[in-house]
Amino acid sequence: MLRNVRILISYDGARFFGWQRQEGFWSVQEAIEEALLGLTGCSVTVRGSGRTDAGVHALGQVANFHVETPLSDNQLWHGLNAHLGRCGAVIRALQSCEGEFHAQRSACGKRYAYVMETARFQSPFAPDRAHFVRGLLDVPAMREAALHFVGEHDFSCLVTSGSERASNVRRIFGVHVIERRGGLAIVVGGNGFLYNMVRTLSGTLIDVGLGRRKPESIPGLIASQERGDAGETGPAAGLYMVSVQYPGGMDWILRRDRKGAPMELG
Repeated sequence: MLRNVRILISYDGARFFGWQRQEGFWSVQEAIEEALLGLTGCSVTVRGSGRTDAGVHALGQVANFHVETPLSDNQLWHGLNAHLGRCGAVIRALQSCEGEFHAQRSACGKRYAYVMETARFQSPFAPDRAHFVRGLLDVPAMREAALHFVGEHDFSCLVTSGSERASNVRRIFGVHVIERRGGLAIVVGGNGFLYNMVRTLSGTLIDVGLGRRKPESIPGLIASQERGDAGETGPAAGLYMVSVQYPGGMDWILRRDRKGAPMELG
């Protein structure tokens, strides 16, 4: 019997050329589809909640696929991770679900984090994991500027040139600038994001933090709808897809006991 299966995935973006399968380049989608083929013998299409670019990481990407297999959810979960091996991706949770669920079309929001390292000298371990910013950042000014991005706006000023969408209007639920050891993280939640939107928003807030732009300039930037008025697009290495939101929440993610066996939700 063909069943719909949804999965929660984490992956190291530095090991892949993005999410989407593309000829000649190793992608997260291809890695999972190849693992499924090796495990079940079935050629299936894995649909992600959204595409991440080369170098962009994920803590909580969601995808779904339809497959016909006698394997239980637990067997499928363990088998998939065994076939993925050490490729840089891991299935954190897996569950058969209602046939109508679609990782992208069913989503109602996403959350991203843009991670920066602000030490005096760049760590040798960080180039593929964070964006290095030399100089002290004015965190209060960045937080003041971040508030202006919250709400529903036409975010054409943050869209990479050549990206075509029916509308550039999106709603941002919140933008938080979080201090962390050795740097900062900009956490952005919204009902959807345009191409490179979070990376450009982050680049703009970095300009504020470095004193290149005033917090009160943000409303004018948004109103201008001009990409050239915004900051640079931050490198992909700093961007992490944190989570995807769905109506009813994410309570489908099974808790595990110490042995890794599925437990009932309570």
